[in-house]
Amino acid sequence: MSADGRDGRDGLLVVRCQLGEREAFRELVGVWHVPLWRYVRGMVDSPHLADDLAQEAWVAVMRGLPCLREPERFAPWLFTIARRTVADHLRQRYRASETPVEEVEEADAVVVADDGLGGVLTTMEIEAGLSGLPPLEREVLILFHLQDLPLASCAEVLGVPPGTVKSRLHRARRMLRDILDERGYEA
Repeated sequence: MSADGRDGRDGLLVVRCQLGEREAFRELVGVWHVPLWRYVRGMVDSPHLADDLAQEAWVAVMRGLPCLREPERFAPWLFTIARRTVADHLRQRYRASETPVEEVEEADAVVVADDGLGGVLTTMEIEAGLSGLPPLEREVLILFHLQDLPLASCAEVLGVPPGTVKSRLHRARRMLRDILDERGYEA
């Protein structure tokens, strides 16, 4: 079952939401809250902030759901909303603190239940490596490997062509490997 379709069940849940079924929205949140939160947590420096931003994203989803024309494309749409929510927060934080944007966008770590690397590295080692990546590279790794979005969906969420996603993935993997090597972890 893929993250961008869940075998068509997400599309059905979205249609039920659009028809006004409140229980369907609860089910949709039940299925997607943890992946959404993990993505947001990977992009910000605090689990509490991730809670707040995930909640903001769900409010935006609730407002926009009636206008979603392709219910089967829910996952990329959801992560696009989450990305905008995080970007808005980082812009506000940047304006408020007047610090360089690179410092504002750095995150501590991402919570990884299944790191997708076959258990070669521990979750803490992966978290340590991800925290050292620039935001664009961190984000593409989270979407592709941790959220299991296909390349085309990652491109849609990031607003770039699939070729750009491929090059960012290649660069991000290399950077992650270098960071882990520097810290003495072996992959």
